[in-house]
Amino acid sequence: MNQALTITALPYSPDPLGIFACLRARPGAVLLDSGRPIATGRFDIISSDPLATLEVAHHGEASMASDQLSPPAHIANDAFALQQWLLDQLDIPNETSELPFLGGLIGYWGYDLGRKTLSIKSAQASPVTLPQARLGLYDWCITLDHMAQQAWLIAPPQRREQVESWLTQTPTPNSAFTLTNSFKAELSHTQYVARFNAVQRYIRAGDCYQINLAQRFYADYQGDEWQAYLQLRKATPTPYSGFMAWGDKAVLSLSPERFIQCSNGEVETRPIKGTRTRGATLEEDQALAEQLLRSTKDRAENVMIVDLLRNDLGRVCQPGSIRVPQLCRLESYPNVHHLVSVVQGTLAGNYTPLALLKAAFPGGSITGAPKIRAMQIIDELEPCQRSVYCGSLGYVDVRGSMDTSIAIRTMVAEAGRLHVWGGGGLVADSQADEEYTETLDKIRHLIGALE
Repeated sequence: MNQALTITALPYSPDPLGIFACLRARPGAVLLDSGRPIATGRFDIISSDPLATLEVAHHGEASMASDQLSPPAHIANDAFALQQWLLDQLDIPNETSELPFLGGLIGYWGYDLGRKTLSIKSAQASPVTLPQARLGLYDWCITLDHMAQQAWLIAPPQRREQVESWLTQTPTPNSAFTLTNSFKAELSHTQYVARFNAVQRYIRAGDCYQINLAQRFYADYQGDEWQAYLQLRKATPTPYSGFMAWGDKAVLSLSPERFIQCSNGEVETRPIKGTRTRGATLEEDQALAEQLLRSTKDRAENVMIVDLLRNDLGRVCQPGSIRVPQLCRLESYPNVHHLVSVVQGTLAGNYTPLALLKAAFPGGSITGAPKIRAMQIIDELEPCQRSVYCGSLGYVDVRGSMDTSIAIRTMVAEAGRLHVWGGGGLVADSQADEEYTETLDKIRHLIGALE
């Protein structure tokens, strides 16, 4: 498929929201949001009207909607093979550009797709019917580069005229967003503690070293999910945010955590483990940050996941290329302090970014270790499937680059109900009440922004 592109300068804006509002009603509209001007991400990527849309249904079957493309039958139910086939339908553009996306896949990969890939059966029902993955093949985008303070429309010539006309249209007025009841917890404190104790028994028995245990909260609402996203973004802007909506479904992600970035064969993942809430005063805030930095328990939790990710990346990276340039550094966000590490490697020549994603998915920071046994225990103890939560949002570029988040601090909307999860890593010396409080701290700002 022809991928001749024009790269046209647009007026720069430090905020992508106005541009996306013009496209919000378009089919397949998607925003990958760096959280600017408050958060520190570099690029916003906006697009709509994909050439094809791939969904992996809740029960695991893949389907594709396209007027132009029809995949071969032998890969019809192989989600990652289908994604690679879609990418291969776009020619690699001749243009040389440092912009991160010149066409390719944008969307999400849900946590439950990881269970399917790893052949982990689930005994739990899902609270929603969102697909395990939903990805569009996009041949155009608008990119805001906040470091260079530039904006670009990247599109084939025939698309360029379409997009320019869309951007001149007055955004469709959206209905106001309101909750019709307060968020409710799926688990009581007593039920959470019972599951915490079960994790401790597994750890003492040697089944696992760490389990990321989460709980779900839900509330009913009326109005437009985009308005909800604006409220959430104002309360807690983060560098790996994203929004997409279709039908009666939407994904609203305010993630602070990168999963995997791949550029020119160089790979990076940034696991978060270790959390403290922000203090009410400067003194209290600094004390909580220092407490986190000194915590041997939180450091051990982080190091365990670093080791897991080194192993995951090592499956598809060049031998000897895995390195850890940052271990347990403090990063602060509007509602929490985190410990963040960085693991890097060099992709082996016979592997693609999608093969890398499949090898490491879902991210170890939201499963525990060892990964497969941790995921089995999670499915046993959590009362419902995770859907998009703890999966990833992001893009895979036709030239071989990729950037994805870990979909924490993420709300899933369907049929007038919002779902949000809060979780944390449990190790041998974890304390039940502290871990329960941590699950609340991580989503308190999100729930508060809507209530």
